[in-house]
Amino acid sequence: MLIEDLEFVKEVLAFWPALNSEQKRFVQGKLLQRCFKQGQNIHDGEDCTGLILVKSGQLRCFILSESGKEITLFRLFERDVCILSSSCIMRNITFDIHVEAEKNSEIMIMPASVFKQLSDSNPAVKSFEAEIVSARLSDVMWVVEQVVFMSMDKRLAVFLLEQSAIEETDDLAITHEVIARNLGTAREVVSRMLKYFESEGLVSLSRGKITLVSRSGLMDYSE
Repeated sequence: MLIEDLEFVKEVLAFWPALNSEQKRFVQGKLLQRCFKQGQNIHDGEDCTGLILVKSGQLRCFILSESGKEITLFRLFERDVCILSSSCIMRNITFDIHVEAEKNSEIMIMPASVFKQLSDSNPAVKSFEAEIVSARLSDVMWVVEQVVFMSMDKRLAVFLLEQSAIEETDDLAITHEVIARNLGTAREVVSRMLKYFESEGLVSLSRGKITLVSRSGLMDYSE
């Protein structure tokens, strides 16, 4: 393993100092490095991928209904870690999570069997697991709250503001179809709401692009 890769592992795995020398060598020998292109599937919700460590890029974690409708649960950015893709470890997690690369991404994967072995033998790893699961389930509950209690115009305003913050620009290169997939609704619903936002002077629409014109107006909708 390269020195820069080892430093990355030490930084993102808070339990690293609690591992003994044998466990550290074991982990270094088992970690997998993978690169994914934008739009490429990383985890299909059925297999047991393991612990995902994001070196660079951006991942989208979502659930898929029987009818094929998607809804985004959370995103993973550089130096984020996710364990919810390890259904064989998280036996009480009854929903399948799919993971795809939203941008070209480089990740490390600790196989589920390796992480389970560490977790079963080291309390620090077990504690790390609980913290990661708690954080991700908080993200999931925020999405549930949006779906159950928020109107679509409010959810769309929240999404546009969040996307602007992620991309660090008011000019979003995103289609209505992609927004619909993220929000778990129909493209026609998104298009209708965006047209309304445009008529209110909140956004400007062009082919494959949405420009936020009034952030304050969108924030009023999102509150």
